[in-house]
Amino acid sequence: MRRWTSRAVLLYCHGFCAALDGHHRGEDHTLFPAIEALHPELRPVLRQLTQDHSMIAHLLAGLQAAVDRAAPAAELDRRLEGVAAIMENHFRYEERQLLSVLETLALDASPGEVLGPL
Repeated sequence: MRRWTSRAVLLYCHGFCAALDGHHRGEDHTLFPAIEALHPELRPVLRQLTQDHSMIAHLLAGLQAAVDRAAPAAELDRRLEGVAAIMENHFRYEERQLLSVLETLALDASPGEVLGPL
C-alpha cells in the first residue's frame, strides 16, 4: 500500500483534481445536453453520470479537507482509494453507455469547453 503525505496529495489535487472538476463541468454543461438533444433515450444514463460527478466532487472535497487538516497518511490512503474506486466504476459505465455515441457526435464547441482541461 502506498503511503501518501499531505504534500503529495495536495499537489495531486491541485493538478489532477482541478482538471477532473473542469472535465466534469464541461460534460455536465456542454457535452451531456448535446447528447441528450440527439439521444433523449440516454437521459437516465446522463442523469446517472451527472450524479456520479457530484459524488466525485464531494469525495474530492473531503480529500481536500483531510489534506488541509494534515490528516494521517492512512486516512489519505483510504480517501484516495475511495475516489479511485468510484472513478474507475464511473469511467467504465460512461464508456459502455456513451462510446458509440461519442464516436459519431459532432459539436460546435472547442474541446476545452466540452472536455475541460484534461
